[in-house]
Amino acid sequence: MTLALIAGQGALPRFLAEKLIAANDPPVICVFHTFAPDAPVELPRLHFRLETLGTFLATLVEAGVTRLCMAGAVRRYPIEADLIDERTRPLVARLTDAMAKGDDGTLREIVAIIEETGIKVVGPKDLVPELVLSAGIPTEQKPSTVHDQDVTAGYRELRVMGAADLGQACVIRAGKVVAAEEKSGTKALIDRFKAEPDPRMSVDPVEWAMDAVADIFKSDPVYDALPGEGMVLFKGPKPTQDLRVDLPTIGPDTAQDAAEAGFDGIIIQAGSVIVLDAPLVIDILNNAGMFLWVHEAQT
Repeated sequence: MTLALIAGQGALPRFLAEKLIAANDPPVICVFHTFAPDAPVELPRLHFRLETLGTFLATLVEAGVTRLCMAGAVRRYPIEADLIDERTRPLVARLTDAMAKGDDGTLREIVAIIEETGIKVVGPKDLVPELVLSAGIPTEQKPSTVHDQDVTAGYRELRVMGAADLGQACVIRAGKVVAAEEKSGTKALIDRFKAEPDPRMSVDPVEWAMDAVADIFKSDPVYDALPGEGMVLFKGPKPTQDLRVDLPTIGPDTAQDAAEAGFDGIIIQAGSVIVLDAPLVIDILNNAGMFLWVHEAQT
């Protein structure tokens, strides 16, 4: 059964493609014309636009494609009406109505259109089950009882974000959500809590070093605290999310960013969040004295 992989941006498409090649199931890479995915260049690529979706799907069917997976980030772009072809024109009303319902609504309608051709839409975790983790705490550091309230707050915030069709992550401290993910993504969310570079370094390194020594003797206990100290990153799917096409993802970069912000740890929903290169993620968190809590879903 031939597999097509619609490859967006980020590390996931390449990771998936390499795993599938190793399993002797190489996919046909399908690329939106507005994006340049990070995927193996030796695989066949089929470029398409939303304005030619009908023709693109017909091409896949003619090529014998029976399964399709979407992976990686994509962004909306302005539709050019004069580029809509005859096979796509009957879909315009459906797509227009779906886009008015937000990203989740758009994805659900696109999945429905794809499956009407006889192509089955599958998720990344269907192809590579080890991408998601079972419930547990795989890190050396464990969450404390004070983090129980963070879990409750996180799932509550996911319901709020689901109603707004926005975001999959939030930052929590002592059971209170202090920031929620927006269109700019998880990295931008975490970066808000990173310490700013010390401006003295760009002025006089010797003076900066002397000041740093003097800082050691300061009595203020929070003087050296990182902005994210006491906080956790919580990430999971929104309640209405189709996990075949929009699975939340963390990876080594997420872990490193959270460590640089000084977070206590990361909490994700078991079976519903992709963890790219889980061993490296765990190593990064262990080295930073942070925890990874893979938590059973709450309703």
